[in-house]
Amino acid sequence: MNRLAGVTSPYLLQHADNPVDWWPWEPDAFEEARRRDVPVLLSVGYSACHWCHVMAHESFEDQATADFLNAHFVSVKVDREERPDVDAVYMEAVQAATGQGGWPMTVFLTPDAEPFYFGTYFPPAPRHGMPGFRQVLEGVRQAWEQRREEVGEVAGKIVRDLAGREISYGDGQAPGEQELAQALLGLTREYDPQRGGFGGAPKFPPSMVIEFLLRHHARTGAEGALQMAADTCERMARGGIYDQLGGGFARYSVDRDWIVPHFEKMLYDNALLCRVYAHLWRATGSELARRVALETADFLVGELRTAEGGFASALDADSDDGTGRHTEGAYYVWTPQQLREALGEEDAALAAQYFGVTEEGTFEEGASVLQLPQQEGVFDAGRIAGIRERLLAVRGARPAPGRDDKVVAAWNGLAVAALAETGAYFDRPDLVDAAVAAADLLVRVHLDDQARLVRTSRDGRAGANAGVLEDYADVAEGFLALASVTGEGVWLEFAGFLLDHVLARFTDPASGALYDTAADAERLIRRPQDPTDNATPAGWTAAAGALLGYAAQTGAEPHRTAAERALGVVKALGPRVPRFIGWGLAVAEALLDGPREVAIVGAGDADPDGRVLHRTALLGTAPGAVVAYGVPGGEEFPLLAGRTLVGGRAAAYVCRHFTCDAPTSDADALRAALGG
Repeated sequence: MNRLAGVTSPYLLQHADNPVDWWPWEPDAFEEARRRDVPVLLSVGYSACHWCHVMAHESFEDQATADFLNAHFVSVKVDREERPDVDAVYMEAVQAATGQGGWPMTVFLTPDAEPFYFGTYFPPAPRHGMPGFRQVLEGVRQAWEQRREEVGEVAGKIVRDLAGREISYGDGQAPGEQELAQALLGLTREYDPQRGGFGGAPKFPPSMVIEFLLRHHARTGAEGALQMAADTCERMARGGIYDQLGGGFARYSVDRDWIVPHFEKMLYDNALLCRVYAHLWRATGSELARRVALETADFLVGELRTAEGGFASALDADSDDGTGRHTEGAYYVWTPQQLREALGEEDAALAAQYFGVTEEGTFEEGASVLQLPQQEGVFDAGRIAGIRERLLAVRGARPAPGRDDKVVAAWNGLAVAALAETGAYFDRPDLVDAAVAAADLLVRVHLDDQARLVRTSRDGRAGANAGVLEDYADVAEGFLALASVTGEGVWLEFAGFLLDHVLARFTDPASGALYDTAADAERLIRRPQDPTDNATPAGWTAAAGALLGYAAQTGAEPHRTAAERALGVVKALGPRVPRFIGWGLAVAEALLDGPREVAIVGAGDADPDGRVLHRTALLGTAPGAVVAYGVPGGEEFPLLAGRTLVGGRAAAYVCRHFTCDAPTSDADALRAALGG
């Protein structure tokens, strides 16, 4: 029986034809394990995961291994991107037991879903000190059959230990000047001044930390914060982690210099980085930041947009290298000989110099990842543009990486915010239109009649998994950005629906702490709760930011109070681990700054003065400022209530900490008031 054939996850569908008798995560799988009295093999991965594909090919496609699994286990396959709650709970157990984690994640469970043995990738035979997967299976089978009591004791202890873990929540008070200054000092200590970024290899794009640094500079004028943000962004943009031909960022760099990436391209990284570079341009006017923001936005729309208007999750790292082998980076890397074949001797020599392609190579088998090691100004821009266009055409004829085309609500919310703002900043209405289309898909397909979100969809069909906290928070964030950019209050209304669920179903009413799953969600061995950032902002602090923005737009006191209480965890963790709570620090900056509330009233869409003031407000750098735009008395935005034209002209009203400035019709005065 092929139980994976009808699922929406491309990752699960990749395993549908395995000889392993896979089950999706569902109660019937554990009931079957209980009926047969066998343990459960839980295998967690995702579509763009290189080692997930390797283990699948080596073990799950092997008939003998599959026969053993089918005889002695119930095998459950989970897409971590569809079920981040399942992934989080068992990854916490893996990390606690082994000190490390990763994907594929391999966990053995009792029929009560209690874990007792852990690992990640296992090779088919012993290798490099790792046991072979068949050895592991045989050992687990023997333990289950011969030492059942011991297995039960181990599982029970692990569950008790997980249940006893507590979040360092602090006193429930938001951080102040002292905590944010300590966080900045901590980041300075971990900063790599030669290469940009924080810490050593592998290096991940520190999107949320950069947002904090930009907001801190905007509020305090701290030049060191801006320098760390700008230098890191330049190093990444010039490195191999950035696609120098097609735009967009890879997942991370395997080295400290941003040269060799792990080539998968994720929606969330590119949405976050598109917004980061747009905000850097807003703060500095950097032409590099402008180019990268727009190229990344064009990558999102050109490569990840689905037929329904949403955005696909990822592009794989691997592709056919032209010989039938699937290898990492094959689509992106170049040898000098390949440049000569594409461009001819003279232009190939120039391209090699411009993009840092060498005979020795910077990657594998003499191939190089394209970079920008030198300043572009020393090259003929027109000639380089022609070379880039020709190389892109040649690359386009190569076998393309696979695409995970499921639509994840949270990541689409991040894309909506990024595209709306980037389109507004750079006068690209097509990008704003793309943001509106994605938001419309989220409403039509992901939102039910009670304003509850589903996590994923594919081909316009909603998946079965409930949205988690980051879905509600990031989609609300996207809707709030869209409301500010478009002046359409319906997006503010939808954000309010989602945030009401955050208050009612994800928040501990006693402490104000937040959970990653709703109170009425499926019960796991532990209710996941993580306030720290990973590849995306933590659901906890993303919710705090959306609640704060919504409160500034509407004056909703319960939402502001909830945001302030939620930021207590940032006060506790920010000075200690600032790299891992960057979005929480960014939200705290907005709280300290107000955030400022800007109401723009004009005579309608045809009013050029109103449009100028609106754009000026959007370009202001005041942390977390919210913008309402409409006609006098516009009912869609509470901030517009009682606002009138001034002398018959469009006007801007700026309020902060319950105090409002005098209205102005002067764009320069508004710019000064918002730090633009």
